[in-house]
Amino acid sequence: MSAATVALPPVLDLQAADPLRAELLALRGRPLDLDASQVNRVGGLCLQVLLSARKTWESDGLAFQVEQPSDAFVEQVAALGSPELQFQPEGGHP
Repeated sequence: MSAATVALPPVLDLQAADPLRAELLALRGRPLDLDASQVNRVGGLCLQVLLSARKTWESDGLAFQVEQPSDAFVEQVAALGSPELQFQPEGGHP
């Protein structure tokens, strides 16, 4: 089964959280690639949506990857998360 690709919006704030959650839930059951190349800002609620989705995809045994994360995405996720938070595929580079 081919992976679905979702392009994340530049601003992942409170207003983006519910549409993001709905879009991801609609793709449940398929491997998922998130294109984070255009992200400029990441808020806590969208980060929670992404972490929940990652856990859901893991429990479903499906791939969940963030592709081409922008520097802002990497820095802000690290600032909001913990050291073990990792969105890169195995062997990937930030």
